Amino acid sequence: MAADTRTTPTTDADDPFVSVTGWGRTAPSTAYLWRPRTHEQAAAAVREWGARGGIARGLGRAYGDAAQNAGGCVLDMTGLDRIHSIDVTAGTVVCDAGVSLHRLMEVLLPLGWFVPVSPGTRYITVGGAIGASVHGKNHHVSGAFTRHVSAFDLLLPDGSVRTVTPGTDLFDATAGGMGLTGVVLAAVIRLHRVETSYMLVDTERATDLDDVLARLAADAERHRYSVAWIDLLARGRSTGRSVITRGDHAPLAALPARARRAPLAFRPGTLPPAPAAVPPGLLNRATVGLFNEFWYRTSPRAGSGRLQRLTAFFHPLDGVPHWNRVYGRNGFVQYQFVVGHGQEETLRRIVRRIARRGCPSFLAVLKRFGASDPGWLSFPVPGWTLALDIPAGLPGLGAFLDELDEEVVGAGGRVYLAKDSRVRPEALAAMYPRLDEFRALRARTGADRVFTSDLSRRLSL
Repeated sequence: MAADTRTTPTTDADDPFVSVTGWGRTAPSTAYLWRPRTHEQAAAAVREWGARGGIARGLGRAYGDAAQNAGGCVLDMTGLDRIHSIDVTAGTVVCDAGVSLHRLMEVLLPLGWFVPVSPGTRYITVGGAIGASVHGKNHHVSGAFTRHVSAFDLLLPDGSVRTVTPGTDLFDATAGGMGLTGVVLAAVIRLHRVETSYMLVDTERATDLDDVLARLAADAERHRYSVAWIDLLARGRSTGRSVITRGDHAPLAALPARARRAPLAFRPGTLPPAPAAVPPGLLNRATVGLFNEFWYRTSPRAGSGRLQRLTAFFHPLDGVPHWNRVYGRNGFVQYQFVVGHGQEETLRRIVRRIARRGCPSFLAVLKRFGASDPGWLSFPVPGWTLALDIPAGLPGLGAFLDELDEEVVGAGGRVYLAKDSRVRPEALAAMYPRLDEFRALRARTGADRVFTSDLSRRLSL
């Protein structure tokens, strides 16, 4: 049978024009939706979309406008979801870019393998993980997701497909390039061997920011995964107080007898979804302050060796469908930045400013990054990264975050494009020193005329 190369939009909706937004639910824009089911359909779409170009989109977990394209096309890649092969001896998988990390876990865990890097949600696609060069709690050990990609097939501006490997300019521009060099169609990923679907977890409280930095630095290599939840409303002597969580994959011997009957079972739990309509202002300094106080006080001062299901350790928010609704109809902004080792005073200053400002963030996490990744626009650099969610309707938020950007730039740091929805172009140029090379490659390959997004126009990428 001949390959299906239809060039009309393939969508389940009657109207192919759809309103698209990021996970933060801010600044929606309308685009022409294509949903290819084959690589040939994806190539046909790229060859035919118009002057406004197009951008690939996965499961919509980029927080800002990276997978939006006002007046242009959006290529919904979730229909390309085949797992082509698994080598259980070498620990590799070949799969389409629309396969989610959730699906990989369903298939791979029973075989004794786990994804090498997982961010805070498993509901992202492989293509999205490459385009955003996602990182996890193990960056200090394992680096970003793209460090574990052996090759990927990239759909180029002219509709042709090239297999791209590490060490090439096209690989390094695509890893973290937010879909602006082409469309990832399939990838080969190296996996991490595990004996069980459980984690051994240590938890402890840190009294202030200096305490948490010291603890994370002193114990960096002992655990594969580490993260700190930080109370950004605490002030005075408690500024930066945190709950540190560290973990490692549990060996079979650590499981009780009952759990050993199905040690690799993948059983993610699910709670009722967040309500569709949330009263405005529900998340404010008072309510988040109460939550933060409760979370800090009820966390163990020092606990070790607790068994926890893998999904609860990596993806606690995935258990609450549509949790982004709790911020109300105005949505929220996620601000994530990194500053290098030796710039801890900048981090302290930013944390103090956030605390004085009273930003009501109950989802604030601090992590330690390891070596930089090869992507030209890959976010991690060796140092400290802080991510926080802030209700978008907070008065004066834009100006306040611009001021934080100045602190970050002054320290040689950067913000994360997969989380961004508002950074200024002049700030971005200072944050990413290889930005000109990225733009030059886009111009040289013609990608700048074909692959466009709301983010690329906002930042002149």
